[in-house]
Amino acid sequence: MSLIVQKYGGTSVGSVARIHAVAAQIAKLAGEGEQVAVVVSAMGDTTDRLVELAREVCPDPDPRELDALLATGEMISTALLAMALRRLGLKARSWNALQLPIETTAHPGRARISRIEARALKKDLESGIVPIVAGFQGRAANGDLTTIGRGGSDTTAVALAVVLEADECQILTDVDGVYTTDPRMVPEARRLDRISFEEMLELAGQGSRVLHLRCVEFAARYGMKLRVLSSFEPGPGTLICQEYSKVEAPLVSGIAFNRDEAAITVANVPHQPGVAHAMLKPISRAAIDVDMIVVNAPREERVDFSYTVHRDDYGKALELTREAASGYPGATVEGDDRVAKLSVVGSGMRTHAGVATRLFETLAKEFINVRLVSTSEIKISVLVAEKDLERAVGALHRAYGLERAPSS
Repeated sequence: MSLIVQKYGGTSVGSVARIHAVAAQIAKLAGEGEQVAVVVSAMGDTTDRLVELAREVCPDPDPRELDALLATGEMISTALLAMALRRLGLKARSWNALQLPIETTAHPGRARISRIEARALKKDLESGIVPIVAGFQGRAANGDLTTIGRGGSDTTAVALAVVLEADECQILTDVDGVYTTDPRMVPEARRLDRISFEEMLELAGQGSRVLHLRCVEFAARYGMKLRVLSSFEPGPGTLICQEYSKVEAPLVSGIAFNRDEAAITVANVPHQPGVAHAMLKPISRAAIDVDMIVVNAPREERVDFSYTVHRDDYGKALELTREAASGYPGATVEGDDRVAKLSVVGSGMRTHAGVATRLFETLAKEFINVRLVSTSEIKISVLVAEKDLERAVGALHRAYGLERAPSS
C-alpha cells in the first residue's frame, strides 16, 4: 500500500457535479488499495468573488480580516468533498488550518508554512479515513488565520506530502501534464513524460503557469516526487523528480514565456562603482522585484544599464528610475512595457554546445530583434517585442525539435 497526496484545483471542484466527479476519482484510488490524503482549493472563482465582496464593503480591506474571509473558500470545498465521499460509502473528514494546525508566519496574504501537525491526519489514514485538508491557509502564532499567497494550495499539498512521507504528490488540474510549451500557442507542443526538478524550477520561474515556483522549490528541497495530472481526463501526466540518472538529459526540455514584462534602460551614466546600486536601491525599497539585468560594455567611461520588472510595477519603477538618474548629468531614461521574455530550458545544455547559437540563428531568420539576454547553466532567456513572441516561440519549438518524441 502506498500513500498518495492529491491536490485538486479550483476548476476541478468548480461545481457540485465536479465535486462528485472528484469524489469518484478518490474512491477509485482508495478502492485500488491506496491510502489517499487530499488538499483542495476554493471552488472555481470563489476567491476572486470574495476579494470583490471585501472591496465592495471596504476599498482597502484590513489584511487580517481579508485573510479570514478568503480562507473560508477552501473550507467550503473540504466540507462538500467530505460529504460527497461519505455519500459513496467512504469514511472522510474535513480539516482546516486551525484544526490541525498548519502553522505559518504572520504575514497576511503571503505567509509561509513553518510546521504542519500531522498526528490527526496519520490517525485518520490508519483508520481508513480519507482526510480532506483546506489548502492556501494557515495559522499564525497569535492564532490568526493566514493565507499563503499564489500557488498556496499546491504548496500546502507538497508540505503535507513531505510531513506524511508520501510516495507521491499529485497535482490535479485542468491540464494533463507539463508541455514543451503552451499548446494554445503552439499546437504541436508535446506533453513530457517526466522532467527534472531543476528544469521545472526554471520553467516555473520563467513564466510556465502549470505549477507555482514555491511548490516546486518545496518539492525539490525534500525530494518529493510531483505528478501533474488532469482531473478531467485519465492519463499518466508528467512526473517531476530528481535529475535524469539512467538516460541522457534532453538538450532542451521546454520553452517558457512571460508577457508580463516591462523594460527600463538608463543610458549614459558614469562607469563607476555604485551607479547600479543607486539605480536599483529605490526600486528595492518600493518592494519591486527586478528580473533581467544587463550592463552594456562601457564607452568613454559611460555605460548603459537595463533591467526588467513586472508590467504592473512599470509606472512606479520608471518614475523612481528617472528620479535616481537625475543625479547624473547627461543620463537618459527610456521604458517599454510592450516586451515579453521567452526562455529555453534544458539540462542537456550543460554538456552540449550550440544551444545559444541555434537560438540567435532562429530568431535572426525570423527578423526578430533580441533586446536583453540572461543565462544560467540550463537556461537562456531573451527579451523580445511582445508582437514577436508567438512567432519566436513557434520557430524555436521547431528549431529544437520539441514537437518530436525523443528517440529511445
